[in-house]
Amino acid sequence: MNNARSGRPALTRPDGTPLRVLVVDDDPDLAEVLSGALRYEGWQIRTAGDGASAVATARELLPDAVVLDVMLPDTDGFAVLRDLHTVKSDVCVLFLTARDTVEDRIKGITAGGDDYVTKPFSLEEVVARLRGLLRRAGMARQLDEGPRLTVGDLVMDEDAREVTRGGELIELSPTEFELLRFLMRNPRRVLSKAQILDRVWSYDFGGRAHVVELYISYLRKKVDAGREPMIHTVRGAGYVIKPVTP
Repeated sequence: MNNARSGRPALTRPDGTPLRVLVVDDDPDLAEVLSGALRYEGWQIRTAGDGASAVATARELLPDAVVLDVMLPDTDGFAVLRDLHTVKSDVCVLFLTARDTVEDRIKGITAGGDDYVTKPFSLEEVVARLRGLLRRAGMARQLDEGPRLTVGDLVMDEDAREVTRGGELIELSPTEFELLRFLMRNPRRVLSKAQILDRVWSYDFGGRAHVVELYISYLRKKVDAGREPMIHTVRGAGYVIKPVTP
């Protein structure tokens, strides 16, 4: 099912209720524009203009995700993030900042942030990144998604977020799970790095396609370790998953 307003597949919490997102920015105009774009997705949105009100609002809302400005009038976003994690440890956090240095990115991720957007940014990019974060964290699902995928002896239960091969449980990170799900939804189909980036990470990594190679290698170590390989590289084209031929 698509979101009738945005045209994208509707994304909700696993129980079907609207996703809850807290927008924290001391610029009221920017906060309102962001909130409008996220409400357009059918999500429940609250806003805060400083760190103290952000934490207080989070206690009431218990958000699934927070769009968090790094520079706030009473503190910085990194300190707010620490407090947010005491309210809800698994909340997804997308940092907003005017600074775009490697050091700032590392600081944001090390502090526990999940992603990082620099100003100025497009509203479409913010929405896409949030959708990707929420899906990878298992906090959201499309209304048209089925609960179970099977490729050979590899089985994925999307509701339980469990993967087994030959009956043996495989532990995956949220991103590994989302990558494997995309592969399993397209068995025997060669998927390019660009397609995988667009679907799994929900936005263009630019020149950072090596992230796909990295996560494919992680998956292989878990899915194919000690077994006949199911995940294959098609040189110059991409990757494909297919059942082992008896």
